[in-house]
Parts: sequence; structure tokens; C-alpha cells
Amino acid sequence: MKKEKIMTFPELSEWVINRTLKAGASECKVSLSKSRIVEINYREHKPDVLREATTRNLDLEILFNRKYARQSTPDFRMSTLDTFINDLIENAGIMEEDPYRTLPDPELYSGRSTANLDLTDPGYDKLSAEERHEMAMKAENACFEYGGDKIVSVEAAEYDAKSEEYIRTSNGFEGFTEGTGFQVGASMYAQDSGDRRPTGYAYAYGTHKGDLPSPESIGKEAASRTLDQFGAKKVATMTVPVIVENRIAETILGFLLDPLSGRSIQQKRSFLADKKGQKIGSSLFTVSEDPFIPRGIGSKLYDNDGFPTRKRDLFKEGVLNDFMIDWYYSRKLDCTPTSGSITNILVSPGSQDLQSLIKDLPKCLLITGFIGGNSNSTTGDFSIGISGKLYEKGQFRQNVAEMNIADNHLNFWNKLVAVGNDTWTYSNIRIPSLVFDKIVVSGV
Repeated sequence: MKKEKIMTFPELSEWVINRTLKAGASECKVSLSKSRIVEINYREHKPDVLREATTRNLDLEILFNRKYARQSTPDFRMSTLDTFINDLIENAGIMEEDPYRTLPDPELYSGRSTANLDLTDPGYDKLSAEERHEMAMKAENACFEYGGDKIVSVEAAEYDAKSEEYIRTSNGFEGFTEGTGFQVGASMYAQDSGDRRPTGYAYAYGTHKGDLPSPESIGKEAASRTLDQFGAKKVATMTVPVIVENRIAETILGFLLDPLSGRSIQQKRSFLADKKGQKIGSSLFTVSEDPFIPRGIGSKLYDNDGFPTRKRDLFKEGVLNDFMIDWYYSRKLDCTPTSGSITNILVSPGSQDLQSLIKDLPKCLLITGFIGGNSNSTTGDFSIGISGKLYEKGQFRQNVAEMNIADNHLNFWNKLVAVGNDTWTYSNIRIPSLVFDKIVVSGV
């Protein structure tokens, strides 16, 4: 049997596009990717999960007689791709027409930055199995050491990945990205009084292994955050300044970002749809997007449509400045696309550290965890469960749990009165601790 030629990603993408157009498609987009993932999980001082996977994928989008279809396959053989393409075109034929589905105007592909984002750790391929196990074991051992006799269980994990993706369209776009990622994390359950078993966790993620804190510090933090919840209970409902800790603040910011999407606006599910140019937050509230941060978790040179990424302010000193609208929804809304992708989101930091923020308030609640919660993108109303620590005159008073905050985003972000200097860097949403005044915290 004749062996098929192994083609490079550019060669294979060109073959697929030519074959798809020949089969009747008017336009198409092909994405080729491959990745390697390794995951090691330790529980009770021994490996609990050992996983290594190498995957590849071909994703094909076609436009056929004003109809759209999309499908993926891990099989790169030309003999089977012929059938795959024909089947996809046949599937497109039974779809409803969608006049808004087209590839973007090719002129919008121009102007891409040539910045070196440094997203690939050069030492990735040299990372041994022993080193991977050691990272998980060190995090677990530190958690056990610091957690003491209150431990019920400890779990620690190491995860790493290397991936690359090549994208090509029938109207001229071509892009290639590659990168690595590393994560070390630990979690712990402990025995509190009665039947309470609080749990805490810590983790760090980055594109380069050397940018992570030590596994020992991650394990220690997981234990510390668990033990810090001992004695937590509800207290009486109060109106008090709250500080949302940096590493969880992205949850509540995410509630605000969703209504900025073209999809939400077009489907009339955005309370921000008519608020561009209006002040919806305090003057301390500036949210920008920077796709060019070296080694940034969300850094990229082009978005999901192939448009060049750019720096922009979504909110500037409390004023809504820009939406996140991709090509498809820009056509539905009859407006200019602004990019529907999210790269690195940054909230401008202040000058004070967390302890200074606490000391400056006569009484405050430091929120260290969110539990459940929901946000209505149509009205802006949100409600979310919280846990944290109550302080008076800078001194710790007690841990609190099973309480709740509820507000409307158009009110809530105007209550922002201070921003910390402790930006959380282990996410694509980089945000410091935030201080909000006069928040109703519901409890007993």
C-alpha cells in the first residue's frame, strides 16, 4: 500500500482549501493544531492521576450558497479528508441561509504587529518526568507540613502543555502561533469544629516555568487559606466597605465583560448596549486590553477573525469606551468590528498594598472567596455568595462565611473607592484588590 506524504501545516491547509473550493464551497477557513498535555496529580503522597496526551485537530469552516457549516477531525489523511470535506458540504446544504456569515474583508487582516511575545519556554522539551513529579510532590508536602493535624485530605497537581496552531483562509489570511503553559496547584480539606470541613486552594499558571512561584509556597498558601476559614460563620447583615481580593476579583469583573460582547448586544441581552461614552464606574476604574505583554497568558498578534490585535481601553476612568464585537456580529449590528476576542485584560493598579488598604478602613470585610452566584446581563443585577475576613481598625475580628452581596453593576462599580498595587499575574485577567464602599452584605 502506498504511504501518503506527510505534509506540513501550510501544505495541508493549502490542499484542504483547494479541495474544499473545488467541491463547491464559496469560502472556507482551515485551522490545524497539535498539542501535548501532561498532568500529574498527587493524593496521600502517591500519584493519583498520570496523564499524557498528544492530540491533533483539523477544523474546517465552509460557506456554501449563503449557508455555513463547521466540523473537526483528528484524521489528516488525504484519502479520508476527501470524504470529510464532501460530507461537510452536504451538511451545509441542509442548513438555513445566513446572509451575515462571510469571511472578513481581507483589508482588515493588514497591520499585524511583529512583536516577539515570547510565549514558548525553551526548556519545555527538556522537562523530565522526575521534575514534573517533584513539583507536585513539593506542593503536596508543603501543604501537609503547614496544615498540621487538622488535615482531612490534600491534593496537588502539576500540569504542562505545548501547542501550535496554523490558520489559513481562502481569502488570504495566514497565521501561526505556538506556546507553552505550566500550572502547579494544591488544595486541602481540614476538620473544623462540628461537621465543618473548609477547603482552600492555591495555584499559579504561566507560559514559562520560571515565572511560577515555588511549589512549596503554593502548597503552603493552600494550607494557609484553608486554615484561615476556621471558625467562619454568618454575622448580622451590615453595610460596610468590602475589599475583593485580587485573585478572585476577575469573577465579578467577568460579569461586567459579558454584556460588552456583540452577541449580547445583538440579542438585546446587554444592559450596556446604549451606554458607550457614559460613566458607569468611578474614576478609579480603568480596564484596558494589552495583547502584547511578553509571556502574557492571553497575548496574541491576531484575534479569532484574523484581525490584528491592538491595545485599547474598554473602560477609561469609569467611562465605557469600547465593545467587543467580532466580524459576524458587526454585520448583524451594521457596525465596525472592534474584536470579539479577549487577550490580556488589565485593571489599572493603585499605590497601596492590601494591608494598607485594610488599615485605612475603620471596618471592612475582605472577600477571599466567591460561592456560586449569577449576573443578569440584561439588567445588570447580580448576586453572589461570599466568604472572607472581618476587620476593625486594621485588626482581624473573625472569619465569615455563607453570606451574600447583591447589587447592580451600574451602582456597584461607582462605589469603587480604592485600588491595590497587588496585581494578580497568573491569569490573562490581571487585576489588583479592589475596595468598594457601602456594600450591603447579607447574613443573619
